[in-house]
Amino acid sequence: MSIIEIKNLTKKFGDKLAVDDISFEVKEGEIFGFLGPNGAGKTTTISILCTLLQPTSGIAKIAGYDVTKERDDVRNSIGIVFQDPSLDGDLTGEENLRFHGMAYKIPKQVREDRIKYLLDMVDLFDKKDERTKNYSGGMKRRLEIARGLLHHPKVLFLDEPTIGLDPQTRNRIWEHITELQEKKGITIFLTTHYMEEAENCNRIAIIDHGKIIALDTPENLKKDLKGDLITLKTSDNQKANEQLKICFSINPYIKDDSIFIYAENGENFIPKLFRALRTFEITSVSVRKPTLNDVFIKLTGRAIRDETMDGVGRMREKTRGR
Repeated sequence: MSIIEIKNLTKKFGDKLAVDDISFEVKEGEIFGFLGPNGAGKTTTISILCTLLQPTSGIAKIAGYDVTKERDDVRNSIGIVFQDPSLDGDLTGEENLRFHGMAYKIPKQVREDRIKYLLDMVDLFDKKDERTKNYSGGMKRRLEIARGLLHHPKVLFLDEPTIGLDPQTRNRIWEHITELQEKKGITIFLTTHYMEEAENCNRIAIIDHGKIIALDTPENLKKDLKGDLITLKTSDNQKANEQLKICFSINPYIKDDSIFIYAENGENFIPKLFRALRTFEITSVSVRKPTLNDVFIKLTGRAIRDETMDGVGRMREKTRGR
């Protein structure tokens, strides 16, 4: 069963086409990764799903509710954790959650029971009486996850949930994310620039220039690259790259100061490669299995990088006004 349904979704800003007729579904209870470089349409799509922007055309539904016609029902069905902390630093952890629960008109006793449960779930019960301005980055992120769950959403949107955190805290956040999926059945819709974290997703969609250019499991996306990744440097990469295209039925590409080649069996291909490039000086060569970052580079022509804060900031300001 699909908890998010998107059909022919389009968004224009004047003459700029930010989201270009995209269609996909997110299954109930899955961790769904939504990746894309700057300006790809990622933030715009999420803003539409969170009822913060109106689409130009197309349909988007969450838990069966239309994001344009049933906005209140959609908002009651989702939780949002922004990239930047949006807590009130002068309030304690418990007070931040209580304020959020009151905004959602959760009955007092239900609200207090949920606050206690969630603070315990994210290991912050002992810190509930401390002002959040004294929390570490990881503590703030965990409290925001708890806040996003307070009204029992069916879908939790996580925008860069671990950015800027140390590896140990990142692992701890992911333990909570996995627990939400496995034990609570909550659907997780997340963005991340840590490609090793994207490996934890059940499925991944990659958007670029407003279009969905890939959607599959992490394993299948890597398999689509067909084989091993060979990286080499030569005395003249441009000419060597052209020579490889002539000698083999492959499509190598140059990024930074290296040539990248996908081959079915990399170690067996290297001797052939050396023979084809015998007139060039090869300064380095390596072979490894493709990663999700390689998939991203192959599809978009660039490595994933940090979003500008403009789109995130707009999302935060609009949500505060709801």
